[in-house]
Amino acid sequence: MMARASREQPRRIMTADLVFINARVATIDPARPTAGAVAVRRERILFVGSEEGVRDLIGPRTRVVDGRGGTLMPGFIDSHFHLLWGSLSLGDIELRGVRTLDEIRARTLAFLRRAPEKAWVVGRNLPYAVPSAVEPLTRFHLDEIVRDRPFFVSSYDYHTIWANTAALQAAGLLHAGSKPVGPNSEIVRLPDGSASGELREPGAYRPLLDQVPPPTDVEKIGLLKKGLALAASLGITSAHNMDGNPRLASLFAALEDRDELTMRLVVPYDVRPDTPFEALADEALPMKRRFKSPLIRAGAVKFFMDGVLESYTAFLVDPYADDPATRGSTLFEPDHFRRLAVEADRLGLQIFVHACGDGAVRRVLDGYEAARQANGPRDSRHRVEHIELIHPEDLPRFAELGVIASMQPLHAPMLDREADVWPARAGEARWPWSFAWRRLREAGARLAFGSDWPVVTLDPMAGLDDGLNRRPWGDEGSDHYRLTLAELVAGYTRDAAYAEFQEEQKGIVAENYLADLVLLDRDLFATPAAEIAEVRPVLTVCGGRVVYERN
Repeated sequence: MMARASREQPRRIMTADLVFINARVATIDPARPTAGAVAVRRERILFVGSEEGVRDLIGPRTRVVDGRGGTLMPGFIDSHFHLLWGSLSLGDIELRGVRTLDEIRARTLAFLRRAPEKAWVVGRNLPYAVPSAVEPLTRFHLDEIVRDRPFFVSSYDYHTIWANTAALQAAGLLHAGSKPVGPNSEIVRLPDGSASGELREPGAYRPLLDQVPPPTDVEKIGLLKKGLALAASLGITSAHNMDGNPRLASLFAALEDRDELTMRLVVPYDVRPDTPFEALADEALPMKRRFKSPLIRAGAVKFFMDGVLESYTAFLVDPYADDPATRGSTLFEPDHFRRLAVEADRLGLQIFVHACGDGAVRRVLDGYEAARQANGPRDSRHRVEHIELIHPEDLPRFAELGVIASMQPLHAPMLDREADVWPARAGEARWPWSFAWRRLREAGARLAFGSDWPVVTLDPMAGLDDGLNRRPWGDEGSDHYRLTLAELVAGYTRDAAYAEFQEEQKGIVAENYLADLVLLDRDLFATPAAEIAEVRPVLTVCGGRVVYERN
C-alpha cells in the first residue's frame, strides 16, 4: 500500500508546477476529507494542506490557480464508456430528445444541407417512443424523410436500429430468410414477410453496419480528438472503455505516443458467443501484458449477457409485465458462460458483463460463483454492468462474491422529464428492484458509476443530478431511489478507481497520488440539489497536465 504522508509543512524544498489556493478541496479521502490548498509536481500530487503550508512550494515558474471558492476534487472516472464509438457518433445526426417524426425530419434535412455528399445517412440516440409508445417506427416512416439513399437511426441505447427501405436492400435484409440472425436478435417482419425496418440487437443489424463506409484514419483521429476534448471539458480524467481488442488499444496507444491522449483508459478484450475458448489465453492475456502504460491498461474481458428491456431482449426471471409471452433471452447459455468465466478468472483477468435483466444478473453471478469454486477465492473484482433490474434474492451475492455493481444513474427513467417505455416493460411490481442503487449499497455492494456514453450524455453532473434527484415512478415510497451527493461522488471517483484496481493511485486527492483533478466553478457540496446539473468545470488536470481550461 502506498504511504500517504500526513504533514502541514513540506519535508524537503522543491517547487511545484501547479498550486491551487482559495478552493474548497474535497479530497474524497476519509482520512482527510477537506483541505485548503493542493500542490502538483510533474504527474503527482506533492502537497495537500493549508494555504500557509503550500507557500514554500511556490517558485518563480509555479502556476498558482485561484479556485475562487469552487470545489477542487479528483477527476471524474467514468466506469462505463465507449470512447471511439461515442466520438464517431459526433459525426452523425443527433436525435437525443426528439419526440416526433417532424423533429427527425427537420434534424435530418439540416444535416444533409451541411453534408449533401453523404452516401449513408445515420442518426443516433432516438427515444423508443417515437412516433409514439403504441405506434412502432417503420421503414415507411423513414422513407418519407430520406428515400434516395440508405438511412437508418439507432435507439439511444444502441440495441435497436430502424432502417429505411434502401438501407435494408443494401444490407440484404429486406426479404425473409435473406440473412441469418444472431442470438437474442430479431428482424421484425411485416405480415408479407418483408422487414418492417426495426432490427433488434447486433445479430440482426450487424449486416447493415457492415455496409456503412468506414471513416478514414484522418476522420477517425479527428473525431477521437473531439471526443477527448469533450470529456476533458466535463472533468473526466479516466474511463473504463467497455469495448476493446488489441487493434483499438493500439489506436489509443498511438494517440498516447503523440501526447494527444488526455485521459486514462481501461481497454478490455471483447468476448462474443463465437469467440474461441483459446482466445482468452492466446489474445486477452497477451493484451494484458502488452498494454500497461500510464494512460492505457488492459487486463479485462467484456461480455454481453443480454440486451435491454426496451426491446424485450433483456433476460428476466419472470415474464415481461406488458408481454407475458416472453422473458427475453441471453447470448450465452449457462454452461458456456461458466466455462469462460472460470478460465478468465484462472488467467487473472477481470470480467465485465453487460446484464440489464434480473435473469441475466443472476446468470452472471452464477458464473462468478462457479469461478470462485473452481479457482478459489481471490481479489478478482469482477463486475456486473448496468443491473437495471435485480431479483431481491440476488442482492447479498454481490458482497458475498466481492462483485462490483457498475451502474449508470442516467439510465433510470426520470418520468417527470421524458417519456419512456422501460417502467411498463418491468411492471409496477418490479419497480422497487429497478435501478436499486440504495438497496445494493445497503446489501454491502460497492458501486461504481459511469455514463455508457454515447447511450447518454457523458456529463458527470447530469449523472449526479439524476442520482440525487430521482423520484419514485408511482405512489410506492421506497427509499431505494436516491443516493446522497457524497455517495454519488465517491462512485465517480474513489470507488471507480477501486473498480479498476487503482485505488492506491487515483480517485482521491492525497499526496503521492496521480494529479488527476477537476476544479469546479462553485462549491459542489453547498449547491442546492436542484442546481447540481448547472455546476461546470473550470479546469481539468490529468497527470499534472492541464487538458481543459474554460475561457
